[in-house]
Amino acid sequence: QAVPAGSHVRLNLQTGEREAKLPDTDNGQSGTREERRRRRLGKVDVDANSFTSEELKKALAKMKASEKAERKVSFLFLKQCTVRKKFRPIEQLKEEFEKLNMKIETDYEIMVKLISKFNSSASTLDEKVAALYDLEYYVHQV
Repeated sequence: QAVPAGSHVRLNLQTGEREAKLPDTDNGQSGTREERRRRRLGKVDVDANSFTSEELKKALAKMKASEKAERKVSFLFLKQCTVRKKFRPIEQLKEEFEKLNMKIETDYEIMVKLISKFNSSASTLDEKVAALYDLEYYVHQV
């Protein structure tokens, strides 16, 4: 529904409805009986001749765009919450596996060990070649 310029418009987050209110006069009270009636009823009656069809089309396009943006933000938030429910942080998983006497390492930790094995002077040639092959596998994943 079209509203006159200067009106106060808000989105009621509890009900999901858009609400409009005509501005008050300088002394804080509505000037005409019609304005008081509009405020009391909560709806704005607009004369069809006061807006052009182009203005109405632009306003409708803006409302649709803002509605799509609101839906997208709420969808992303909902999706993020469901993903968080499905997965646990790596630190929590490591603690749980340590209780089961299992050590879990990330790819980064494994790569650091392989690099140190390759750089070690105590490693044999076969160990260095094996470290390079394993390192190639992990680097390829990254």
